[in-house]
Amino acid sequence: MVSTASMIAIIITLFITLIAPVIVWIIYGVKNKGKGVWKALALGAAGFVLLQMIIRMPILNIVSLIPGFGTFVAEYYVIYCLILAFTAALFEVVARFGVAKILQKKINYEQGVAAGLGHGGIEAILIVGMTYINNLLYAIMINSGAFAQTIEAVAATDTTGMAEAQLLAIQASLVETPSYLFYLAGYERVLTVIFHTAMSLLVCYLVYKKKAVLGVGIAFVAHFLVDFIAPLINGLATPYLGSVISEGTAYVIIYSFLTVVAIASFVVIVMIGKKWKKEA
Repeated sequence: MVSTASMIAIIITLFITLIAPVIVWIIYGVKNKGKGVWKALALGAAGFVLLQMIIRMPILNIVSLIPGFGTFVAEYYVIYCLILAFTAALFEVVARFGVAKILQKKINYEQGVAAGLGHGGIEAILIVGMTYINNLLYAIMINSGAFAQTIEAVAATDTTGMAEAQLLAIQASLVETPSYLFYLAGYERVLTVIFHTAMSLLVCYLVYKKKAVLGVGIAFVAHFLVDFIAPLINGLATPYLGSVISEGTAYVIIYSFLTVVAIASFVVIVMIGKKWKKEA
């Protein structure tokens, strides 16, 4: 059975990652009517979908199917993290720059924030929100007994045992995962949206100031560092890097780090807002 605490955590995280972004978009769009924020929101979301969901992630999925890929990750985990961080930063900054250039003629602070909210919000919806719809449905099925019946039906026809194993893994994950980990998924998305907003705003502001190269460079480096450091810390709790710390310790360090990044990002948003509005 999936515990009541886990069910509540799944529902709350589902709300944070699927419903909350849409609410934020609507409130921000209505509040800033006439400032071009709806266009910026749509462009920010489209930039992420195009560069990440349609181009980068399918490429990574194809690469992961290459024979020996798992061995490469195990033996060269740091290099693997570097590659993931570099490609993520590259595709993200291209998306942000593209949006900023499209908005360039009438670009303003509100549009810069909107671009980041669109970028981070659609990522939360597609990467976590959609996953948590499945988590909630599976959890309900497990607790009602329907999931066990599904496993039995699949086992009767699955000659390889692979489909049954996948369903059993899903069940074990939902039943055994501590409820706080479900909450952390939602918390991480909140922190990430703040970071994305700061990076998109930064690029938009420096494009507005005709310092696009500086904006792209700063955003790339910042994104690369965040995307490299977090999985590197996580790797320290795995055999890849010698299991030198516990999983719990890794979570504490990672989320403390991401919280600091989000706070710094919020400061950037406020500072740019003051400067941009004053200059405008």
